Amino acid sequence: MILLIFFPDVFSPLYGIIFMKEAIVLAHGMRTDSDMTEGSIWRHLIEFSIPMIIGLLFQQLYNTVDTLVVGNFVSKEAQAAVGSTGSIINTVVGFCAGLATGASVIISQRYGAHDQQGLRKAVHTTIAVTFILSVIATALGILIIEPMLRFMQTPDDVLADARLYLTIYFSGVAGILFYNMGSGILRAVGDSRRPLIFLIFSALLNTALDLVFVLVFHMKVDGVAYATIISQIISAALILYTLTREPSAYGIRWKELRIDMQSFRNILRIGLPSSIQSAITSFSNVFVQSYINAFGSACMAGYSIYNKLDAFVLIPVQAIAMSSTTMVGQNWGAGQKNRARDSVRKAIYLSLISTAVLSVIAYAAARELLGLFSPEPDVISYGIRFIHIVTPFYLTICFNQIYAGALRGIGDATAPTVIMLCSFVVFRQIYLAVTKAMNIGFVSVALAYPMGWILCSVLLFIRYRRSALFQNKPDAPAVQTES
Repeated sequence: MILLIFFPDVFSPLYGIIFMKEAIVLAHGMRTDSDMTEGSIWRHLIEFSIPMIIGLLFQQLYNTVDTLVVGNFVSKEAQAAVGSTGSIINTVVGFCAGLATGASVIISQRYGAHDQQGLRKAVHTTIAVTFILSVIATALGILIIEPMLRFMQTPDDVLADARLYLTIYFSGVAGILFYNMGSGILRAVGDSRRPLIFLIFSALLNTALDLVFVLVFHMKVDGVAYATIISQIISAALILYTLTREPSAYGIRWKELRIDMQSFRNILRIGLPSSIQSAITSFSNVFVQSYINAFGSACMAGYSIYNKLDAFVLIPVQAIAMSSTTMVGQNWGAGQKNRARDSVRKAIYLSLISTAVLSVIAYAAARELLGLFSPEPDVISYGIRFIHIVTPFYLTICFNQIYAGALRGIGDATAPTVIMLCSFVVFRQIYLAVTKAMNIGFVSVALAYPMGWILCSVLLFIRYRRSALFQNKPDAPAVQTES
């Protein structure tokens, strides 16, 4: 996995095979959907997860390469600056991404209902709203930089670089917003390939630009920041160009760009709860980062590179959870409760196996893997401490992710949201405040995330066992579809 991410040129034939296969599928009009109500559950879970794993890998590449480049070619202070800004960025971008989810749901409903006029209105409303969000996110992001960095108690030797990185990032934040909204439109109508291709292209471009700006032009934090926003803007341009050229009702006609209030209200109704959850969760991580920052720039950099490795280890369980949501949803709609429950069990087994294997690798090869990100012994030492403390708890994530996905699959989206907010936000902040008051130190801070995972898994298991999947009622009726 690490070789695939950091040495993409070696695997260029693999990318060629992937894209050739997709071209053949599109050219021959083969079906790209999948009926998960029959056939092997294992096969469905694996086949559905693989494309999402690829997408998540390259999405994580975006989030990793900046830290890797500055850690190896600039300084640990620069690495700490770039790595510690994620929670601030995600607070703003995550809120907008929630609205993208709402837009995607509305567009998919209009598309499925063959409501061409409603589809056209929803698409153009989405794009118009994105323009407004881009202006708000840019202004808000720049305004909150200084107070947020001070709030996180960012050390003086990191403060200037963190301020510079965030200022450049938020100046070009429109790129990621338009990419998210545009790719949401394409996925809503069943096109997941082109967003993935654009993402892979822009992730590789970001990697190349990082190296060029830092190694050739001798830029520092500003170089990786510019590389990121340029890559995001190009990916957004590709998405908008694709939608502009699209002849169907979901294509963009710039003369029709306006906000339809009914579509806007529907987008808010579905997307706003997700936006609030994402923003609150990300903002709560600002508090966690403030506790990390108190240990100095070496700890900040070590925590940053640990987080990057952590994200790669957890990619399979995230993809399997999304797959199980679809599988449970289809079988629930078809009235097959037993098969839905069986798919949840198998998804847990699959996620436990994949997570256990990657966790063992991360634990055993921690020094070598973290050495890819930084040559600094004190930074690597902190990263190893985080990995050795947290990695044994990774298996608990499998349960909360799969159970949450299963509940969403049967239409119970509120319970997972509330439980996750209580576990990952409320409980975590109480835990950190108590341990700080008791002056327990580094280990207690490192355990903040695992304690939240355990609580969340227990609560979601209880909710799952009490869900409609286990109630002694007639099976859910099959969803009626148009013939």
